[in-house]
Amino acid sequence: MILLALPVYAVAGWPLAGWALAAVLWSAAEVFALVLARLPSSADNLAAAGMRGIGTTSRALLVGIPLVIVTVSDESVGIAAAGLYAVAFTVELAVGLVAYFGAEAKA
Repeated sequence: MILLALPVYAVAGWPLAGWALAAVLWSAAEVFALVLARLPSSADNLAAAGMRGIGTTSRALLVGIPLVIVTVSDESVGIAAAGLYAVAFTVELAVGLVAYFGAEAKA
């Protein structure tokens, strides 16, 4: 999704720094999610479950804080990055929901 937006940013004349920031933040958030997914998921491991919950919640902060800082210093770059990140997040959420609810129920 992020790569598909690069030509759009180039043709539309939007700041490529905003695209790059969104790409870096998206990649970092995905790596963080992969690290969290590697934690044990058994019901008897409360520490891992707690870390997954806290990590998933803090993921928004880890992306939001740099976006706010950049937007304060350069509004056009920050808004371009935030818009792309929001679209990519929405697409990923929609695909995940369709995959989850479209799967067959487990017995």
